[in-house]
Amino acid sequence: MANKRDLKKDINYVLGDIIESVYVWEYNNTDKDSKKGEAIIDEAIETFDDLMERVNKRGLDDAKAHFKAINNDLETKARSLVDKINKLG
Repeated sequence: MANKRDLKKDINYVLGDIIESVYVWEYNNTDKDSKKGEAIIDEAIETFDDLMERVNKRGLDDAKAHFKAINNDLETKARSLVDKINKLG
């Protein structure tokens, strides 16, 4: 990880792409219930808020380890959300 700004961009792009994927699925499947898609979007937004709050935390002893943990959490949450999108059908 290069720096804090790049981590913020990664969080924004990854979760933004996930939300966009849900919108594309909803657009292509207008006959299906969109409640599950809305739940995925809500979870992505909550994840975004949580990760950004953690990134902006000040007064850290070991910033490198802290940001690495955030990056790992982003990957884990993103994979989980993508799996949920894939299960929508």
